[in-house]
Amino acid sequence: MLMTTVQINNQELFFEDSGGDGPPLLFLHGFLFDHTMFKAQVDMLTPDYRCIQLDTRGFGQTKWDGKAFDLYDIVSDCIGLLDHLGIEKVTLMGMSQGAYASVRLAIRHPERVQAMVLMSTRMDITSQEFNDNYKTLRDAWRENGAQDFLIEPLMNLLIGGQEHFGEHWARWRPSWERFPGEAMYHTMNALLARNILTEEEIRQIDVPVLSVHGLDDLGTPVGLADRLYNLFPNGKGKVRVKGAAHAVNMTHPDIVTPPIREFLDTYVNI
Repeated sequence: MLMTTVQINNQELFFEDSGGDGPPLLFLHGFLFDHTMFKAQVDMLTPDYRCIQLDTRGFGQTKWDGKAFDLYDIVSDCIGLLDHLGIEKVTLMGMSQGAYASVRLAIRHPERVQAMVLMSTRMDITSQEFNDNYKTLRDAWRENGAQDFLIEPLMNLLIGGQEHFGEHWARWRPSWERFPGEAMYHTMNALLARNILTEEEIRQIDVPVLSVHGLDDLGTPVGLADRLYNLFPNGKGKVRVKGAAHAVNMTHPDIVTPPIREFLDTYVNI
């Protein structure tokens, strides 16, 4: 596994690349996570697939310039990375924020996308109530740093209850406690300010799509994921996981990963 950085769009992007001759997959993680959230999927798919995992701006080991950015900047970073690696077409493996970026990449650069696995995503922006709550969290984090009363609701929302997912709380809490206020401000803005995609734009994405979602995801209700999936002209299946919150691929890999593998074997590795 190659672990390295590359200068793209004035960012020092960190990525891992398993290499090999298999069809390339680009993994894009969710908000407050990093590329390691896909470990279970990468372990199963390597070496039959070339697994490329990117830490997006503000997260993980990527050295971001600290300036404001949006989801289309992440799209541009992805295209720059693919160009750097000499990859013409890729299957996008996006979770939450990574899935929002994946859909926008498919709209803006359809010639670069072979298929998509979209995890924990939706078509529309969050409601005003959720926006207001997240802005309050953003501003409090920026002013006072990471505090327990800010971190714990996010862990419940994104990972699930500590009584069931304590190992994941233990894994991610230290990095969230160190997450800088300025990084929270700009990364949250990129998420909250995403543009509203039209149904027409979604229907123009004609690559095979698999939708993965937790049935206990309170931040992104499954009905909104279904609404997005139903617009794709080439949807190939839905995976719905009981007892899973937002980070479904991480908390329930034994349920999620086999159907992802089946989808890729059927529609990508052909």
